[in-house]
Formats: sequence, C-alpha cells, structure tokens
Amino acid sequence: MKGPRWGALWLSMAAAIWGSMYVVSKIVLATIPPLMLVWLRYGVALVTLLAAAMLVRASWRIARRDWWRVAQIGVVGYGVSISAQFIGTKLATAQLGSLITAGTPAFMVIFAYLLLRERITLSKIGAIVLATMGVLLIVGMGVSTPHVRVGELILGIAALSWAWMSVLVKTLPSMYSSLTVTLYAIAIAFCLMTPLAFTQMSWSHLVAVMTYQPRLIGYVAYLGAVSTAVAFFLWNYGLQQVEAGIGGLYLFFQPVVGGILGWFWLGERFGWAFIGGAMLIGFGVFLALRAENRLLKQADADPLGW
Repeated sequence: MKGPRWGALWLSMAAAIWGSMYVVSKIVLATIPPLMLVWLRYGVALVTLLAAAMLVRASWRIARRDWWRVAQIGVVGYGVSISAQFIGTKLATAQLGSLITAGTPAFMVIFAYLLLRERITLSKIGAIVLATMGVLLIVGMGVSTPHVRVGELILGIAALSWAWMSVLVKTLPSMYSSLTVTLYAIAIAFCLMTPLAFTQMSWSHLVAVMTYQPRLIGYVAYLGAVSTAVAFFLWNYGLQQVEAGIGGLYLFFQPVVGGILGWFWLGERFGWAFIGGAMLIGFGVFLALRAENRLLKQADADPLGW
C-alpha cells in the first residue's frame, strides 16, 4: 500500500504512537535512567524487527556507498535524538516534550531543500512560521523552573537531529526495504548506547528494579516493540511516499495525543499557552496539507503534467 495518501496514513499513525510514548516514558523514567531506557527500548525493538524481517524474508543488502547514511540515521536519529527526547522529557513534561519536538517539521523543510532540493513554497513557509510561533508560545509561557528550561533546550536538539535523520531517509534508494534500513540503524544505535547506558545503572540494579516493579516490563516492551519497532518502520516507510517537507507536518498528531494522555494519566494541566500553541501548530499543518491535497488533485487530473 503505497502512494502519498497511504504515506500520510503511516506517518500519522507513527506520530500518534509517539504521542503515547511521551506519557509511558515519563512514568518509566521515574525509575529507570534515560540512557538505560533507550538501550532497553532498542534491545526490544531489535528482537521485534529481526523477527519481522525473517518472517517476510526481507532483503538484507545495503550497498557499501550507502552505509554512511544508514550509520548517520542510527547515530544522529536513533542515538542522539531519542536520547535527547528521553532526557528532555524527564526534565520537562510529557506535554512539553511532545509539543517542542513537533517543531521538527520546520527543520525538515530546510533540510529537504538543502539535501533534496525540494521547493520551499509559501504554504510550507506559512506552516513553518505558525508552527514555530506555537512552539515558542509553549516554551515562552510555560513552566519556568531552571530544570524545565534545560529540558526544553535538550528537546530542541532532539527536534533538530530527528529532522536531519528523517530527510536523510529520503536520500536512500527506494529499492532498500524500510524494514531493513530501520533494523540496521537501530542495531547501530543499540551498540552506541550500550556503554553509555551502564554508566547510569548497573545490570544487577536493573534486574532488581524489574523484579520489584514487574509493570515496568510491560512499559518497556511497549516502548520497544510499538513505539520503536513499529513506529520507526511506519515513519521511514511513510517518508518514502511523500515530500520530506510535508511529511514532517504529520507530527502534529504527536502533541495532540501526548497532551491528552498527559492530562488523562499524569494529571498535567492544559494551560492557555499549551492550547494556543497547539492551535497555531494545527493551523499551520492544515494549510500545508490543504496545499498538498491540491497538488495531488492536479496530478490526478493531469498525470502526464501537460
């Protein structure tokens, strides 16, 4: 199931899953340090993706010239960005975490122009301006304690690095399986995180924590199998079917889900800054998606471009 409309569906599903991830990770981070949680998450994801790849008999081949880009996806996207997301979420809130990283589309439009030469249209510019205003409203009028401010800065780094990774995925040849690319990139990130994770928590301590709080096993399994293996695959697969500059805007579903679940499960309140920022981001996404739909209708009416 390919094409721009299907791509939009896969990207929306991935973003919605990540919205729930912020709430679940906020709960787990109260007990397990961020880098250890990232490592556990990737360990579960590797097992899940390996089983899926064997089941569908995915091709394992990646040309030597493309390994550098796969490595960047693993290090920058899955290593730096996800670690920054978890650390930033621990310092800030689930709502702030999901909203600030929703600024990723603005960076994606810029990187898509630099790497792919995608046009920067007025619709994209408008979406960037509105989304950026929304994010600044949240950051500027939210909780102002020092550790939350540090969390906001780290989440900004997460948004920037994830945007770079997402556009980089588009530069890989379409003949590569998205499942294979995701598997290799997560394997690289897993190896990178292994020594870092155990600087925060020993294996014996981890086993003890899991033994006395078995519910954490279910949370980690969800973060690894669903929020990582499934969502990363859907994101990479969806990006192959839409413009990178437009694809990033589907991350709007992330703050919506993250904010609602943060209110429902964690008792985080909706302030006017959150509501106003969400509305600005949402309106920016609406403008960009309307422009994309207009282009799709023109392509359907005149497929040969005459």
